[in-house]
Amino acid sequence: MTAVDPAPFADLGLPERLVRALHDGGLREAFPIQAATIPDALTGRDVLGRGQTGSGKTLAFGLPLLALQSGNARPVRPRSLVLVPTRELATQVTDSLKPLAKAVGLYVREVVGGTSFNRQVDTLRRGVDVLVATPGRLNDHLRQGTCDLSEVERTALDEADQMADMGFLPQVREILDHVPSDGQRLLFSATLDGDVDKLVERYMTNPVVHSLAPPAASVDSMEHHQFLVSAAEKQSVLARIAAREGRTIMFVRTKHHADRLAKKLRAVGVEAGALHGGKAQNARTRILDEFKSASTSTLVATNVAARGIHIDDVSLVVHVEPPADPKDYLHRAGRTARAGSSGTVVTLVTDDQKQAFRAMTNQAGVKAITTEVRPEDPELARLTGAREPSGTPLAAPQRQQQKPAKSRGEHRPQRAPRGTEPPRRNGSGGGANRNRRGAPSARTGNARPRRSNAPR
Repeated sequence: MTAVDPAPFADLGLPERLVRALHDGGLREAFPIQAATIPDALTGRDVLGRGQTGSGKTLAFGLPLLALQSGNARPVRPRSLVLVPTRELATQVTDSLKPLAKAVGLYVREVVGGTSFNRQVDTLRRGVDVLVATPGRLNDHLRQGTCDLSEVERTALDEADQMADMGFLPQVREILDHVPSDGQRLLFSATLDGDVDKLVERYMTNPVVHSLAPPAASVDSMEHHQFLVSAAEKQSVLARIAAREGRTIMFVRTKHHADRLAKKLRAVGVEAGALHGGKAQNARTRILDEFKSASTSTLVATNVAARGIHIDDVSLVVHVEPPADPKDYLHRAGRTARAGSSGTVVTLVTDDQKQAFRAMTNQAGVKAITTEVRPEDPELARLTGAREPSGTPLAAPQRQQQKPAKSRGEHRPQRAPRGTEPPRRNGSGGGANRNRRGAPSARTGNARPRRSNAPR
């Protein structure tokens, strides 16, 4: 495990324009994973980084991508690629990098499912320097010929373990087979084992490894609690916890349970929204925006949707049902105690679930404090801030109808007028099409595995 102290961004070798943009955004000191990985990434080496969720991995790979790119991308041929597991994470990575990219004259855009394919085609045709994508939608563009990865010089994989858990690795391999084999790879993950190891072996070249945190949620800034509740009083306990001050995420197993619990919480006066994969993308975006702005205080989410929630000031995570998989527990718990903040993780456990919960937390490396609670117990209020909800029912959130794809063109982001953009590189250039020994490689953009003996 690498021990690295925080360091000023100005000391990491980043271009002055990027450092100024970071300072303008109130960022002066890099988190440990950023301080460890950025200098190696700036030398062009493949980098493998392991760190807990919330440790600052977005800038750890994003800043080198922006710092090293010279010139702008040609139409439908991005120069840098970021792969992420969920739509929500794609949006958050894009939003984090956009102001920094603007400072160096680059364009960051996202390509995800659930939004207009044709609008994405128009965006790609305008030229995207750094493309942030989910594997499924990017593969759709590759098959349709609306995106060409033959000029990608650097590829970053964020939350690689989550992509493996969600079954995306076949799609990720298909994408990486379209990317030049001599390009730089930056892979970040909470764990570096199993399927992630296979990905590293096949697609990375002598990567430098920085492992800054164990893959467990038992960190000093996070408290873990097991609340023993009766089935009859569980809903009342949940309502009181949800009525607390501050942002709360409640995890459930199914989308139907998410909708049902959010409806019950609104019925007793709690501003709650449900987030799951069954909702349209515009609805998911709206619900997350309301949660970020604190107009909704409690988010009820499923595992799949929750993997893209990266919000720094969530102070409480509640497992409404104990997760069966220790990885799910750790990923859920990682929504709190982010970016150096503290947080609390609570699991509601009924009598018949105690044994399974104990086995799961042992596997996860977590020691949870056990407390028997009832709705009006002072201990429940002390540990979570629980309080009596208002009891005044709240109206259900208005459903927003998705506009037809054609009407969206009016809101398409525009590039700067010609003559004001940074100069573009001519043609395919020499950098992306030369291998690491300096020999030219005949590349047409067709799929080609990184190593000749790699399985197809």
